[in-house]
Amino acid sequence: MPVETGLSPSTRPSRPLLPRAVRPFTPGTGALSGRRTALLTLLCFAVTAACGLQQWSAVLLGGFDLGIFHQGVAGYAHLGLPVSPVKSYHHEFPPAFSLLGDHFSPILAALAPLYWIWEDPRTLLLGQALLLAAGVPLIRRIAVHCFTLPLGGAADGTAGSAAGAAEPDPADLRTVRRVADLAGLVYGLGWPLLAAARGGFHEVAFAVPLTLLMFERGMTRRYGTAALAAALLCATKEDLGLLVGVYGLVLLWRNRPRGDRQGEQAGDRAGDRRGLAYGAGLLIGGPLASALAITRLIPAMGGQPDYYWVYGPIGPDAGKALGNLLGDPLLLVQVATNATVKPLLVLWLFGTLLLVPLRSATTLCLLPLLAERVLSDNPNHWSIAHHYDAFLWPVLLTATLEALGHLHARGGARRRTAYGLGTAAVAIALVSSLTLGGISLLTPASWRPSASNAALVRGAGQIPDGALVEADNQVVPRLVGRTDVVLVDGVPRGRDYVLIRSDTRTFPFQTAAEQAERIDLLLAHGYRQVWAEHGVVLLHRESDEPVPGARVPDGDSTPVKEIVPSDVGHNLFKG
Repeated sequence: MPVETGLSPSTRPSRPLLPRAVRPFTPGTGALSGRRTALLTLLCFAVTAACGLQQWSAVLLGGFDLGIFHQGVAGYAHLGLPVSPVKSYHHEFPPAFSLLGDHFSPILAALAPLYWIWEDPRTLLLGQALLLAAGVPLIRRIAVHCFTLPLGGAADGTAGSAAGAAEPDPADLRTVRRVADLAGLVYGLGWPLLAAARGGFHEVAFAVPLTLLMFERGMTRRYGTAALAAALLCATKEDLGLLVGVYGLVLLWRNRPRGDRQGEQAGDRAGDRRGLAYGAGLLIGGPLASALAITRLIPAMGGQPDYYWVYGPIGPDAGKALGNLLGDPLLLVQVATNATVKPLLVLWLFGTLLLVPLRSATTLCLLPLLAERVLSDNPNHWSIAHHYDAFLWPVLLTATLEALGHLHARGGARRRTAYGLGTAAVAIALVSSLTLGGISLLTPASWRPSASNAALVRGAGQIPDGALVEADNQVVPRLVGRTDVVLVDGVPRGRDYVLIRSDTRTFPFQTAAEQAERIDLLLAHGYRQVWAEHGVVLLHRESDEPVPGARVPDGDSTPVKEIVPSDVGHNLFKG
């Protein structure tokens, strides 16, 4: 059965538009071999699951964010709202605060059935690996769409008629098969996915395959499914509507009238009109969905629409920021380059793919998400060590395949250029993945916790089930399923047990000295040390004596924002 693609029969090969009509491929060619797809999908699942489980084994995953998501999904699994005391206590949100008031991600409810099988934070790590692996078949299909030659096999990219289509050239079929295989390999072992897997669980697990689905269905002009994927993206995180909107703009550009189009069939013209209609719908609907979520739905769930507005140099809110930018357009450049790591981030994202994505209009889709990071005041957004680049990975890979496919279709020297760029990009991508975490999977020591982290686990074992606990961030996921645990942070909570380190700084403290001071404070006001090992201390409350500064969030609490330590944001590769 033919593989249907979104490549258009442009009569002007200089246009960077993917061919719509393509040679038919049959299952026997192996261009989309089910066996290869299954093996690459399994490889992606195994590697990303291993990255997450390795971090779990080494006690490197924290309550922020794995513990938060565990509590949220557990809430859905019990047919309730996604309530997380770990989140609400630390940031001083009112009791029963819903995570839908933090980030609007109702799609997380889809994970609830997994918790009916096994209610454990590791379920999220495995679920995330499954979702990321679901992108392998999609990126392989995208590769086939991009590298399938026009009808008639003309090397210059011109289109022939359907009746005159030549039989597929075996060499062309081998090229498409290799491209699909390499695309699946680079995607599945890509450093952004490894970084996301090593960071625990996040909404990006849904965003990656849904973005690929939107792109792939858009290429085949299955706009209804593309719109469904876009709608699900808007339910994944409130800012993804901006990505959807820009993709609508890309569809409008690619389906625009282009002068004389002799020989065009009525079906193609109708397809163009549908593409324009859907493009306009996404361009309007995506940003509207984001605006609705931020200004209406998040506040309705107890959140604050400006809570994640960390763009002080631009303006205190969106309205004033727009006025400042209109008055001084260079302000964007100044803010985007006020820390060395920001331009390094942009250079890394495009440079590791040899700038090839810049040849495709699809690259525009990453601008809103990338701008959010380089314009942010929060240094955590500037590093590649977190999950943020996984949101961009489908855009970067799809744009790369489109650009290389266009060069390949034009033949001659451009085809050789496509081979060279593609080979180099694959090599760089795989080396980057090995360097940034892949090789550590083969190192036994990286699976073992440090002495301090191992002591945290042993200390957690001393705490009885159902206890009220304040605990070190990195041991919260071990306690979140069997105790009522919150993060030990800058404010005492007066709970029965406190598990804290005295000599190693841990989130969210600024220094290890602050943690030592907290221990002294608690020991002086009703707590007793019941266990200690490798700098980890377990305290138990023995009296009702008030602890100075102790506070529990209530209905009048005012949410607070995170204070980032001063040494964060100076290294591209460290969070």
